[in-house]
Amino acid sequence: MPRKILILGASYGSLLGTKLLMAGHDVTLVCRAQTAALFNAEGSKVRIKLRGEDAHREFHSHDLPGTLDAKAPDQVDPAGYDMVALAMSEPQYGHGDIRALMERIAAARKPAVSIMNMPPLPYLQRISGLDVSGLVGAFNNTSGWEDFAPGLVTLCSPDPQAFRPPEEKPNVLHVGLPTNFKSAPFGDPAHTAILRELADDIDAVRVDGQEVPVKLRVHDSLFVPFAKWAMLLTGNYRCVLPDGVQPIRDAVLSDRGASQDVYQTVCNIVDRLGADAESHVPFEKYAKAAENLLKPSSAARAIDAGADRIERVDLLVQLVGRQVGITHPLIDQVVDTVSRRLEANGKSSA
Repeated sequence: MPRKILILGASYGSLLGTKLLMAGHDVTLVCRAQTAALFNAEGSKVRIKLRGEDAHREFHSHDLPGTLDAKAPDQVDPAGYDMVALAMSEPQYGHGDIRALMERIAAARKPAVSIMNMPPLPYLQRISGLDVSGLVGAFNNTSGWEDFAPGLVTLCSPDPQAFRPPEEKPNVLHVGLPTNFKSAPFGDPAHTAILRELADDIDAVRVDGQEVPVKLRVHDSLFVPFAKWAMLLTGNYRCVLPDGVQPIRDAVLSDRGASQDVYQTVCNIVDRLGADAESHVPFEKYAKAAENLLKPSSAARAIDAGADRIERVDLLVQLVGRQVGITHPLIDQVVDTVSRRLEANGKSSA
C-alpha cells in the first residue's frame, strides 16, 4: 500500500519526493503558501540524467503513480503521515510556522529522517561519547529540536547535487550529480523497516527498462551519513573566500595535497566517534567527482548573496574534533573565514 510521506522543504525535498512518487507513494511538500499553490497547480518537475544518456529527462509529478500535494506549514497535521523527511536548511527550523509544525511532529511521535547536511541535535544525542551541550553553538536555533526523542530521528546523507535553475519556476529541480541518499537506522527497528521498504520500492522503479539514478540506501551504522562531513570541509566550505567564492572543483583540486589532508583529518574525527573504514568515501573518488562540480557550493553562494545564517557543519566538525582531541589549522581557517563573512553580512543587513 502507498505510504504517506511528509517532506519539509520543496526545493531539495522535491528530489526525494519525486523518487517516492515514482515508487507509488504519496507525498506532501511543505513550503510557502505561494510555492504550494504552484506545486498544486502545475506539479513538480525534476530533471535527472539516466545512465548512458547525454540529455536529462524531465519527470513530471502528474505522470507518476504516486500523488503529490503541497501545503503551507500551518495547514499540516503530521498525525496522518507514516514518516517525515526534513529537507530544509537548518536555520529554518526554529522560525515561526515551521517551529510550530516541528512541535506537532514531535508530539505525534512520527519518525523523522533528516536529509540536511547539518545533523539534528536529537540525532547527535544518539552518538555515544559526544557532549551535545558543547555543540549547540554550531546551530542557528535549537528550539525546534527540544521535544524530539532521539530514537525517532535519523540522518540521511544528501549526497546528490541538485539545484533550482534560476530562470525556471520554483517547481523545477535539476539534478547535476545523481548519487544516492545514504541513511542511518532509526532507534526502533519498525521505523527502519519502513525506510527499507521505501528504499526497495525506489530501487525497483524502471523507466524504459532502465534503472533511475538516485537511490535510497539504508545502512546499519550511525556514522555512514557523516562521510559527507569530509566532503563539506574539503570542498563546500572552502568555496568561501575572504572576499568572494570559488567553485567546488577549485577548492578541492587547486591544492590537492592540502585537500587530502583536510579530508583525512575529518575522517579521523569521525573514526574517533566510532566509525569504521567502510563508513567513508575514499578521497580519490570524491576528488574525481569534484572535477565536475563547476559552481560554488550553495553555502558559498548564499554568503556571497548576503546571507548571515547558513548551516555550520564546518563549525560543528571543529567542535566535535576538539572533543575527540583532533584539530587542524586549515579547518580552523575555514571556520574563521565563514564566520567573518557571516558577521560582515549581518552588520550590512543591520
